[in-house]
Amino acid sequence: MAEKRVRLKERDAIIQSLKSGVTPKLGIQHIQVGRSNEVKALYQDIERITEGGSAFRLIIGEYGSGKTFFLSVVRSIALEKKLVTANADLSPDRRIHATSGQARNLYSELMRNIATRNKPDGNALTNIVERFITLARQDAEQRGVPVTDVIQERLASLTELVGGYDFSKVIETYWLGHEQDNEALKSNAIRWLRAEYATKTDARNDLGVRTIISDGFFYDALKLMSLFVRQAGYEGLLINLDEMVNLYKLHSTQARTSNYEQILRMLNDCLQGTAEHLGFLLGGTPEFLLDPRKGLYSYEALQSRLAENSFAQKAGVIDYSSPALHLASLTPEELYILLKNLRHVFAGGDPSKYLVPDEALKSFLHHCSKTIGDAYFRTPRNTIKAFIDMLAVLEQNPSMRWDELVANTAINEDLPSDMDLEDTIYSDGETDSDDGALASFKI
Repeated sequence: MAEKRVRLKERDAIIQSLKSGVTPKLGIQHIQVGRSNEVKALYQDIERITEGGSAFRLIIGEYGSGKTFFLSVVRSIALEKKLVTANADLSPDRRIHATSGQARNLYSELMRNIATRNKPDGNALTNIVERFITLARQDAEQRGVPVTDVIQERLASLTELVGGYDFSKVIETYWLGHEQDNEALKSNAIRWLRAEYATKTDARNDLGVRTIISDGFFYDALKLMSLFVRQAGYEGLLINLDEMVNLYKLHSTQARTSNYEQILRMLNDCLQGTAEHLGFLLGGTPEFLLDPRKGLYSYEALQSRLAENSFAQKAGVIDYSSPALHLASLTPEELYILLKNLRHVFAGGDPSKYLVPDEALKSFLHHCSKTIGDAYFRTPRNTIKAFIDMLAVLEQNPSMRWDELVANTAINEDLPSDMDLEDTIYSDGETDSDDGALASFKI
């Protein structure tokens, strides 16, 4: 690591992201430490998806424990394995099941963030469709048949699924727009695929289809997309949904149950092999899973499927094949390595530009331990932010001493994830208050 240089773009992305409390999209390989067993388990899931199977995982961890970062690591692996990925955070106006547009909003967010290896920052939907069209044209030229025939042939399997006929027709319409150099027609096709049509009338007038991607079509549309990306030359589709605690915070029992039923449907399809080339990673907190009153365990069918392996539990080991994967805490040693990595990144990969010695890292961790106890490595978010802030001060004020800064560093322990739950109402037909409980940064 000491000899590995860090590109300026990656360095800035990592530092700025961690300072503002979000997971970096670039350069995460420079700072990833620990959780090798979890990464190995998810790598096997990705392999299963590429081979035509499916995967479903709940990634469970406390606020600040590294769920979002872990999801990003798995996402980067999936991209390297030629999967298409799509990620989104749930919020009061984005849910898996709803009747007032929240599920359609979630699907739209997923499609805006859809990514490929060549376009990892998102907005790759047009590129995916263009690649499908290119492959269809090449096939048509080799066989001497119309491109439209090849498109219909390649998408024939989709028409057997719910909404598949109109999905296929929209792709065919995109080709017509491409052939006629009609940008409006191509744009309308992408709008439909992004679930940006609010009424069937508008979609029928623009594209000649009778359906739109609506609240009730959320999961079926994802299954169609997983098959489509395969036809476009990719290995499958991986969906990352974070902040699942928003479902736990729904005050309406009926709304929670409807969302949990949708999760059960997704889980059953993946476990039974009904879904193909499709994977789901859902990030949530322990109470979202375990709370018998409002969590997933309140829904009996989910509890039976997500319960921990009793044999592993009694033996004090972890079953990494379980659908619910509880993230292990970083050890103090792993956090020390993480701080060394951050120091290296901050210096742009040049050891001669390190702002603090190894002694400072040990002193900093000792100070964190005295301040907030073992929370400094169990939920290291605030520890990392404080360390980056300290390096920033030293960089801008070379005359300052690191030992003085360490002694005066304030470390705040992360609040429990169920704080302020009763102050927020998320229910259909009611006004959602500001999501202040979820406004804290994520790593």
